[in-house]
Amino acid sequence: MKETILLFNIPEKNKRLKLEMALFPLHVKIRYVKVEEYNQKLGALAGVKEIPLPEDNYTGEELPDTMLVFAFLNDNKLNQTLYALKKSGVGPIPYKAVLTPTNQFWTPLECFEEIQREHKVMSGK
Repeated sequence: MKETILLFNIPEKNKRLKLEMALFPLHVKIRYVKVEEYNQKLGALAGVKEIPLPEDNYTGEELPDTMLVFAFLNDNKLNQTLYALKKSGVGPIPYKAVLTPTNQFWTPLECFEEIQREHKVMSGK
């Protein structure tokens, strides 16, 4: 599968530009996920053909914050990507995940909620 980064809820043009400039030299596929695709599973959004697509579009709310999902990146490429994002000045993006055999069947909303829960536990809130 092609190394892919799924980008969710990045309304600021300046932030999008900084992300693109940071990621372009790494030769990874960048995919901006639209709100109407939020009922699809992360794996399907990343290009896993075996995961079926839903029949209808999502009609709910946007995610509360920016989220990135890294798909099919090896450890070295993931580290390079995180370093490039840090250097880019895009600012903190606390909601990040790596596509796994488990979460590939989650929707973006389910993934965001899980990351949010983990952050609360880690910060003691």
